[in-house]
Amino acid sequence: MHNKSFSRILLLMDWFTMLLAWVVFYFSRKWQIEKTDFSSDQQLYIGAIVVPLFWVFLFYLQGTYYEVKRNYRTKIVSLSLIGTLLGAVILFFVLLLDDQIENYQSYYDLFLLLFSIHFLCLFIPRFLYISWIVRLVHKKGKGFKTLIIGGNEKAVQICNEIKALPRSSFEMIGFVNLNGVDRLLEDQLTYLGHFKDIERILQTHPVEEVIIALESNEHERIKPVLDQIEGRAIRINILPDMYDILAGSLKMTNLFGALLIQVDAYSMPIWQRSLKRFIDVLISIFALIVLIPFYLTMAILVKFSSPGPIFFLQERIGINGKKFKIIKFRTMYTDAEKLGPQLSSSNDPRITKIGKVMRKLRLDEFPQFFNVLVGDMSLVGPRPERDFYFQQIVKLEPQFRHLTKVRPGITSWGQVKFGYAENIEQMIQRMKFDLLYLKNQTLALDFKILLYTVLIIVKAKGK
Repeated sequence: MHNKSFSRILLLMDWFTMLLAWVVFYFSRKWQIEKTDFSSDQQLYIGAIVVPLFWVFLFYLQGTYYEVKRNYRTKIVSLSLIGTLLGAVILFFVLLLDDQIENYQSYYDLFLLLFSIHFLCLFIPRFLYISWIVRLVHKKGKGFKTLIIGGNEKAVQICNEIKALPRSSFEMIGFVNLNGVDRLLEDQLTYLGHFKDIERILQTHPVEEVIIALESNEHERIKPVLDQIEGRAIRINILPDMYDILAGSLKMTNLFGALLIQVDAYSMPIWQRSLKRFIDVLISIFALIVLIPFYLTMAILVKFSSPGPIFFLQERIGINGKKFKIIKFRTMYTDAEKLGPQLSSSNDPRITKIGKVMRKLRLDEFPQFFNVLVGDMSLVGPRPERDFYFQQIVKLEPQFRHLTKVRPGITSWGQVKFGYAENIEQMIQRMKFDLLYLKNQTLALDFKILLYTVLIIVKAKGK
């Protein structure tokens, strides 16, 4: 079962249990707190619609539905307890504080009843569901497909350590070496080839986890390895040395796990990621509706500027290397790339007259709100490149692959600071700003980038 399927099941389960919890709470309140007969009113029906949606949205912001297949019992206990407590406080002050009560003690009883019913209705099904997932992942053939990079004694050591665990979510599919010599793991795992063939290996094998097992004197090789693997839907783990353990950089998620450090290029907390996606969808829907007159006006201008379609669709590299079609208003003549892929310049004769104005004001980018809505892009993120240029850039700067770890954006820190790139060298220069953004992502930084983008549009300073 795909990870998204686990998330959808949990979401639907939460919605149903929160609906049940609200109905149980409503009648329990009538009976225990208000001492009245069982009767339904408008508050029950409105609450049955609004309250479950509120809970699901709260849990979504909490990151509950992110990588559900990787959840574990203690985590779901923590998420359920904190989420229910926060949600109960919000519902109490929004919906219940104006209830008619006999004394203030009833307020405490009301809150305790609200929290208890919702927590129990939520937690019990969740705990059973996550327990089933944990057992499923630990079954042979159901774990995360894992590739070991390295064939030395360190690799043998970590492989034996994982095999000795009473329970492990790693399903070893083979190993690759870095020097073409060390193949000490060959009697335990399938040898898949040299690391120089990693592109082919990752394409032909469903790798979900990678363990980089290098000796202490080989640490300088870690960065090139990370550059080749980052930007894919693969979790990367490295072996800690004694300094990492003493410094506290090793995070344990279960008592039986192997000593591994997870490499995460995504600095934004999960709750901010969830809120970022919610804001993306909300603003995109708003923009696509409110800007209809603008879209119609631009469509007419583009249509009369030169023969050809109104919109320009082009394949770009998105999150985790997934390709998608980016949508723009056409700013060039239809035969602009008859000689092959070319980057535009400030005085590019292929750009129409109206196209120059649109690029200056960044108006050609506005149709990308649809890309944001369907999940291919975000409002803020590194600008997506074509595969033709992507492959050229990663040969010169393998770090460029890191940018595909997140959704590309309509605007970016590199776009604000640098503008459109006219050649590969400028793309690499712009990449530095986007890498800086990647390592320092926050919602506050996103809002700052959006503000600067608006100023560029207003002042017509787009490059």
